[in-house]
Amino acid sequence: MKSPIVGLRVSSVIFGLMCLAQVLRLVTQIEVVVAGHQVPFWPNAIAFVILGGLSIWTWQLSSTASR
Repeated sequence: MKSPIVGLRVSSVIFGLMCLAQVLRLVTQIEVVVAGHQVPFWPNAIAFVILGGLSIWTWQLSSTASR
């Protein structure tokens, strides 16, 4: 494998794991408090969409780069 392909796949997996962490917080309703203020859940939904898109995009880039 070529180095750029490995880098794209590693970043895709990392984005995917971060995406799963966002879904986990949304499903389990874990409360996060920062400096005494509760963090709302809507940023997790936005992060889920963005990270999921980045994960799929980088994986597709690695697949087209390997051809």
